[in-house]
Amino acid sequence: MVGMKPKDVVPSAAVKFFGAGLAACIADLITFPLDTAKVRLQIQGESHKIEGSGAVKYRGVFGTITTMVRTEGARSLYNGLVAGLQRQMSFASVRIGLYDSMKQFYTRGSDNAGIVARLMAGCTTGAMAVTFAQPTDVVKVRFQAQVRLTEGERRYTGTLDAYKTIARDEGVRGLWKGCMPNITRNVIVNCAELVTYDTIKELILKYGLMTDNLPCHFTAAFGAGFCTTIVASPVDVIKTRFMNSASGQYSSAINCALTMVRNEGATAFYKGFMPSFLRLGSWNIVMFVTYEQLKRSMTRAQQYWESPF
Repeated sequence: MVGMKPKDVVPSAAVKFFGAGLAACIADLITFPLDTAKVRLQIQGESHKIEGSGAVKYRGVFGTITTMVRTEGARSLYNGLVAGLQRQMSFASVRIGLYDSMKQFYTRGSDNAGIVARLMAGCTTGAMAVTFAQPTDVVKVRFQAQVRLTEGERRYTGTLDAYKTIARDEGVRGLWKGCMPNITRNVIVNCAELVTYDTIKELILKYGLMTDNLPCHFTAAFGAGFCTTIVASPVDVIKTRFMNSASGQYSSAINCALTMVRNEGATAFYKGFMPSFLRLGSWNIVMFVTYEQLKRSMTRAQQYWESPF
């Protein structure tokens, strides 16, 4: 990321890698209920079609959260948390932690990266992250979408059971279900999120509006969250529907998108937009602020370990 002064010690690739994963896990712990509400709203129209009911069960972000707590208990808001944390440790570590390294790769070691190099770095790390972490994302979405009516009607009993059940019933390929729409979604998210954060932070520091500290990180992260939600919502809805679908329900991600337009109209692509924005905005703020602080703390600790006196 931009903002390092010449006298500052640049964090190592390992510090960025582990710092990004840890910061993303902390952000997930805080914002997970909003993500679960987003998933429920995104699949709501699909559930009506399957069940043959036109009734709307969830209305708005906080209405969804209230309904879930009342009908399923507060713990339902954290369905899939274990898989979500597994996902962030393997996913964010790659897509965020390796972003600066990939940016230098495309600029051949130069610190002055243009917009094209930043976009290419975001696309590359976004695609790489999905390749590694797709099974954890599939399990997380399945858990979040799982509605518990009675104890005996749960789709999966635990995280490991979900991995085993999906592999047994749908084959190992089932764990990579929706991989292409997820790659598309995360390439878009990564570019919007990291490039926007990087650019806003650079402009703030360049024109001396703020120092490289918490208010600067907060402002850049909020802007990144808003831009990301605008451009990524349609692909995010398709990804969620496709990964949560029963075997054979959709022949492809494109078929899923066309079915949504035919049955629910184009506005279906922005279902769950408000929880998406609340979640992405708050997630970006917590993640980037935590990430920047972790990088500094871990770098200082690394320096002290190498030169204690």
